[in-house]
Amino acid sequence: MTTDREIISIQQIPDITQISLTNEPFNIFGRMIIYYDGKKWSYSEQLYPEKDITDMCFPEEQYQNDEQRFIYLGAFEDTVSVGLIVLEHDGFKYLYVSDLKVKQSARHKNIGSRLIRKAYDTALALGYNGLYTIGQDNNLAACRFYLKNQFVIGGFDNHIYKGTPQEDKANIIFYLD
Repeated sequence: MTTDREIISIQQIPDITQISLTNEPFNIFGRMIIYYDGKKWSYSEQLYPEKDITDMCFPEEQYQNDEQRFIYLGAFEDTVSVGLIVLEHDGFKYLYVSDLKVKQSARHKNIGSRLIRKAYDTALALGYNGLYTIGQDNNLAACRFYLKNQFVIGGFDNHIYKGTPQEDKANIIFYLD
């Protein structure tokens, strides 16, 4: 039997102040190792020993109400926001997923996957080839999530964090056609 609290709706948010979701911590339990043979990307996983597993939480974003640049899609249980995906127009043939988050209490209900599907449909309706996003190589859960949702690895940037406290990290670029 389905209760009203289990019914999730995905809808475009015209005003980002209508949704309130803070970033919550997640486990850093491994790293995705990327390889490129000149033609295709592949990967392996390095799992950390239990003693090296840590939590991480991203800083809070400052979203803007700019309909020319951003599209916000929210996931709701009744009227309570439980998920958000932020899409950004940036001049390429792919719509950029600049943020995706689901409340910890609502995880493992396919909300993130449903947000990705709605974002992909939105991208196609707007004439894009699909979506692209980045995942930090040490955020193995996020990298696995994107691959599970049919994204493919399309690039790797091991220079972006040079000179920052995150210098040991790299970005993996994921595409969904």
